[in-house]
Amino acid sequence: MTKEFELTIGDGRILHVYDTAPGATDRLPVLWHHGTPNIGAPPEPLFDDRLGLRWISYDRPGYGGSTPEPGRTLASAAGYASRIADALGLARFAVMGHSGGSSHALACAALLGERVLAALSVSALAPYTPGGLAPRAFDWFAGMAPSCEASLRAAAQGRAAKERHEATAAYDPEMFTPEDHAAFEGEWSWFDSVVGPALATGPGGLIDDDVAYVTPWGCDPAAVTAPILLVHGGLDRVVPAAHGEWLARHCPTAELRLSPGDGHISILPSAGAAAVQWLAAEGHRRLG
Repeated sequence: MTKEFELTIGDGRILHVYDTAPGATDRLPVLWHHGTPNIGAPPEPLFDDRLGLRWISYDRPGYGGSTPEPGRTLASAAGYASRIADALGLARFAVMGHSGGSSHALACAALLGERVLAALSVSALAPYTPGGLAPRAFDWFAGMAPSCEASLRAAAQGRAAKERHEATAAYDPEMFTPEDHAAFEGEWSWFDSVVGPALATGPGGLIDDDVAYVTPWGCDPAAVTAPILLVHGGLDRVVPAAHGEWLARHCPTAELRLSPGDGHISILPSAGAAAVQWLAAEGHRRLG
């Protein structure tokens, strides 16, 4: 049974935290970083008790039960992770994320060094630089669905522009492939349980996320020393596969598993179980 609790992290701000195995010392802690817009409930379709994992997660500020923190960056994730791990008495842990949550997970790993045992990144965004060219040049927006590109270009103009965009934006089913829609009809209907609550109090968390994705991370993912597994769908219209390929080229410890027939969501039922098995094996190995 997942335990939920509130952690005070400074100036009265709250992080809402989830822990699937409170107090367990015989399991590998995995800190889950959720996508946009989600709350932080850990990914139940990936649970496999045979792997000996303890899933820990949190609502990023502005979502669910966590206090908003406009201006947070991807690097902020390392501070949240450290506070949570310290509160739970965890010296070391693995990290995993999906979509923008993967970028937060990589930032966490880049800044926390040996404290992070392994990093699993599913459909991550690469760092952005003004003009839309990622460092060492690739077209950051190429291959995105028009609605995704418009949303992130608005964020690149600043928070006020992003707020105006969200005031009239509507859900675009075309951002997802037929394979993605099929995944939503199966066990990954789980997303219904994390997207609705994330938007229940408005788009503030989503706005903070998107602005963070198009501003400097505050760290370099190439600085990650832990093993990284990058998993990406070749048909992804939300975060095109070129982002995963860029990360694979520039992160020395990274391995890329590209699934040509998968999109942004279908990559999870297609490749998620094997990827989590990799995370469990690497994490347990390095934890000793």
